[in-house]
Amino acid sequence: MLSLVTAAEQQYRHESWLLDRDLALLASIRERRVAEAGAVTTAAPRAVRPQRAAWARPIGVRLASSDPCATTACAAA
Repeated sequence: MLSLVTAAEQQYRHESWLLDRDLALLASIRERRVAEAGAVTTAAPRAVRPQRAAWARPIGVRLASSDPCATTACAAA
Protein backbone atom coordinates (compact mmCIF):
# COMPACT_ATOMS: atom_id res chain seq x y z
CA MET A 1 0.00 0.00 0.00
CA LEU A 2 2.82 2.36 0.87
CA SER A 3 4.48 1.76 -2.49
CA LEU A 4 1.26 2.79 -4.28
CA VAL A 5 1.14 6.06 -2.36
CA THR A 6 4.82 6.72 -3.03
CA ALA A 7 4.37 5.99 -6.76
CA ALA A 8 1.34 8.29 -6.92
CA GLU A 9 3.26 11.10 -5.20
CA GLN A 10 6.18 10.72 -7.58
CA GLN A 11 3.85 10.73 -10.57
CA TYR A 12 2.12 13.86 -9.27
CA ARG A 13 5.45 15.64 -8.73
CA HIS A 14 6.65 14.64 -12.19
CA GLU A 15 3.45 15.84 -13.90
CA SER A 16 3.36 19.09 -11.97
CA TRP A 17 7.04 19.70 -12.85
CA LEU A 18 6.26 19.10 -16.55
CA LEU A 19 3.25 21.42 -16.37
CA ASP A 20 5.28 24.16 -14.68
CA ARG A 21 8.01 23.81 -17.32
CA ASP A 22 5.47 23.98 -20.17
CA LEU A 23 3.77 27.04 -18.68
CA ALA A 24 7.13 28.77 -18.26
CA LEU A 25 8.02 27.98 -21.88
CA LEU A 26 4.69 29.36 -23.13
CA ALA A 27 5.18 32.50 -21.04
CA SER A 28 8.65 33.07 -22.49
CA ILE A 29 7.31 32.59 -26.03
CA ARG A 30 4.52 35.08 -25.30
CA GLU A 31 6.97 37.61 -23.86
CA ARG A 32 9.28 37.25 -26.87
CA ARG A 33 6.38 37.80 -29.31
CA VAL A 34 5.28 40.90 -27.42
CA ALA A 35 8.85 42.24 -27.44
CA GLU A 36 9.21 41.55 -31.18
CA ALA A 37 5.86 43.18 -31.93
CA GLY A 38 6.90 46.26 -29.95
CA ALA A 39 10.25 46.45 -31.75
CA VAL A 40 8.73 46.27 -35.22
CA THR A 41 6.81 49.52 -35.49
CA THR A 42 7.67 50.41 -39.08
CA ALA A 43 6.10 47.50 -40.87
CA ALA A 44 5.78 47.76 -44.62
CA PRO A 45 2.22 48.51 -45.78
CA ARG A 46 0.46 45.60 -47.39
CA ALA A 47 -0.72 45.75 -50.96
CA VAL A 48 -4.45 46.07 -51.42
CA ARG A 49 -5.96 42.82 -52.59
CA PRO A 50 -8.08 42.96 -55.74
CA GLN A 51 -11.84 42.65 -55.40
CA ARG A 52 -12.92 39.05 -55.78
CA ALA A 53 -15.97 37.90 -57.70
CA ALA A 54 -19.05 37.02 -55.69
CA TRP A 55 -19.32 33.60 -57.33
CA ALA A 56 -16.85 30.93 -58.28
CA ARG A 57 -15.96 30.65 -61.94
CA PRO A 58 -14.50 27.65 -63.76
CA ILE A 59 -10.74 27.38 -64.10
CA GLY A 60 -9.46 29.15 -67.19
CA VAL A 61 -12.45 31.47 -67.63
CA ARG A 62 -11.54 35.15 -67.75
CA LEU A 63 -13.91 38.09 -67.57
CA ALA A 64 -13.87 40.31 -70.64
CA SER A 65 -13.82 44.03 -69.88
CA SER A 66 -16.35 44.63 -72.69
CA ASP A 67 -18.78 42.11 -71.23
CA PRO A 68 -21.79 44.08 -69.88
CA CYS A 69 -22.58 41.26 -67.46
CA ALA A 70 -19.15 41.17 -65.79
CA THR A 71 -20.43 42.65 -62.54
CA THR A 72 -21.99 40.86 -59.61
CA ALA A 73 -25.37 42.41 -60.48
CA CYS A 74 -25.85 39.88 -63.28
CA ALA A 75 -25.09 37.02 -60.93
CA ALA A 76 -28.11 37.88 -58.80
CA ALA A 77 -30.44 38.26 -61.79
